[in-house]
Amino acid sequence: MRSWKLLALVATILVGSSVAAAAASSPADCATLRRHGRRAEAQACYQSLTLAADPYLRAEGDWGLELYQDASNEFRAAVARADQNALYRVRWGRLLHERFNNADAAALFEEALQRDARNAEAYVGIALVGADGFDRKARESAARALQLDPKLFEAHEVLANLALEDSDPAEAVKQADAALQIAADALDAMAIRAAVELLADRSPDAWIQKMLQVNPSYGNGYALIASHLVINRRYEEGVAYYRKAIDLDPRLWSARSQLGINLMRLGQEEEPFRQLEMSYNNGYRDAATVNSLRLLDSYKNFTIFKDDTAVLKLDKKEAGVLQPYFEDVLRRAIATFEKKYKMTLAGPVQVEVYPNHEDFAVRTYGMPGLGALGVTFGQVIAMDSPSGRKPGSFNWASTLWHEMNHVFVLTATHHRAPRWFAEGLAVHEEGQASPAWGERLTPDIVVALKGKKLLPVAQLDRGFIHPEYPEQILVSYYQAGRICDYIQGRWGAEKLVDLVHAFAQLTPTPDVIKQALGLSPEQFDEQFQAWLYKDVGPIVPNFDEWRTRLKNLVELFTKRQFDEALKEGEAVRRLYPEYVADANAYEFLSEIEVTRGNKSNAVAVLADYQKFGGENPATLKKLASLREDIGQAREAATTLDAINEIYPVNDEDLHRRLGDLWLKQNNYPGAICEYASVVALRPLDKAGALFNLAQAYFAARQLDKAELSVLGALEAAPGYRPAQQLLLQIEDAVPKRPQ
Repeated sequence: MRSWKLLALVATILVGSSVAAAAASSPADCATLRRHGRRAEAQACYQSLTLAADPYLRAEGDWGLELYQDASNEFRAAVARADQNALYRVRWGRLLHERFNNADAAALFEEALQRDARNAEAYVGIALVGADGFDRKARESAARALQLDPKLFEAHEVLANLALEDSDPAEAVKQADAALQIAADALDAMAIRAAVELLADRSPDAWIQKMLQVNPSYGNGYALIASHLVINRRYEEGVAYYRKAIDLDPRLWSARSQLGINLMRLGQEEEPFRQLEMSYNNGYRDAATVNSLRLLDSYKNFTIFKDDTAVLKLDKKEAGVLQPYFEDVLRRAIATFEKKYKMTLAGPVQVEVYPNHEDFAVRTYGMPGLGALGVTFGQVIAMDSPSGRKPGSFNWASTLWHEMNHVFVLTATHHRAPRWFAEGLAVHEEGQASPAWGERLTPDIVVALKGKKLLPVAQLDRGFIHPEYPEQILVSYYQAGRICDYIQGRWGAEKLVDLVHAFAQLTPTPDVIKQALGLSPEQFDEQFQAWLYKDVGPIVPNFDEWRTRLKNLVELFTKRQFDEALKEGEAVRRLYPEYVADANAYEFLSEIEVTRGNKSNAVAVLADYQKFGGENPATLKKLASLREDIGQAREAATTLDAINEIYPVNDEDLHRRLGDLWLKQNNYPGAICEYASVVALRPLDKAGALFNLAQAYFAARQLDKAELSVLGALEAAPGYRPAQQLLLQIEDAVPKRPQ
């Protein structure tokens, strides 16, 4: 390896590169040459370092030549030789950060601080690792770096980047300018200034030209701009800037990978595969690249349904069951939002439904670990299938409705709506479509309300991007949704549409509040929070009592002390009626009522459970059975039908029972849909399932389909007498042709 490097160095010098550059022995010199776009000279500089006696210098040289494993090995040797040298660990950590190993990078930065507690560059490294995960501590680490070394311009660049992610362009400009005052060639600071202009719909050209004057081939600057466009949901513009990045630097594999991932987000497959495969083949094998390539390969397992308004992609194993339910929600959502926003989408919406949650996570962010249920990219929606989550853990229909609202609002605002408003309006619209879909007041939210942790509306985007505590994203969704509830309740539904139009003009949130609502942001916050705390009533102040009494209820029920448990359960329910998660009072109370033979009381209790958003399929099926027992067949059917919005897969019993109820109530389209779902689930009793479907078709006078189904039943079970009799009835009902 060393002889190869020597020959390469000689060859580089012989073809005319600067001998002075080649002889440079400082990694800083090499980095300066690279930062200024002097690639050949930088290459020679790094090659000269690989011939040094010091393993640290060899590590820097190998790193500069993209010999990453060699560089890591040399860093290991350097650290072994000089264990107390913090710099070696910092630089090794930066290499590992660049090569997708944040865990080990973070450990090295911490080890560096153990050896030198005032090492500013170690804090920058920690900030960079934290920024990758949108960790609020990233800002603290970068600020600490500046306290230790006020001339460390890279820390200002990190802070500028974090501020812009937080939708705080003024702070981003302040930090970028501070970096440029220290270092006139702070390229990322220039890129951030350009991004600020672009996000404000102003020309970024002046800052881009400054950047290119320093380094005419600095593709990373365009890639940084693209990343901020993507964070702000301006995906097509982000793709355009990633293309600019690789035009300048065709070997910028990180940008090429992101181009592929973002083209996937826009619903493409062929070019993303080419870009991702090229990145992979050239050694750029981060989790996002690898997982995205695997996901593209899995697309052969999907079935596609198309019409003029939608493209629905479903896994072949569950497409037969899910198709009618998804298409129904899609049609209703499109009709609702076309009317509300007085607009028609330019083309069909593409909805991709993933039965494996990790596939959905890869599809949306390029790697596993995503906690969301659905994501919208322009007119492309990716979401979990009901089978991708624990039964009852999410409502796929409300999720699809939420994402469809994003499609319309982002289109109407040209992707300029702030995140808090886009998410809040979508949450609000879920509740408008169905009271059971509304945002739940969970214990985490109650704790946040109790601790007065709501953000000012002007800063609410921060709760989605850089949460300060683990539950803040959930709290921010709730707060944003309730803000939209409040605006509609006080100013009317049209006011929300007015806000959509205002945000389309790229008007900042404080100005929109002033102009559209006639209040300062501070006045709005005060009045909204007063309304909200009144609306949630005694739940917040009585939360501690509720927890204590719920614990008492569980103990009493376990001991079968039902009289006391009934009283305690009613008290628990009054204190916090919206709590419908695990160990809720409704299920304990209904069990007690059933044990005592009071089925009507049990129905009343579980009806409240459903009203407040309870979505455990087993509990809802129990409610349906109780309703049938007391003669409420129509209500029983409605309850079972609600389960289709939660978990319609892998449940023959649900669809068979609901099909029977719909058939008895002469709801033939409903019966056909449910019996068809049973058939799609490939039941053991195929003949019985096809026979039931044939009966529904026959009742609906769809004789051709009834005949096909009953013949299918007889093919599965030739001696099936009810099917034989039904076939005769069908033949008798078919109009006879004139002789």
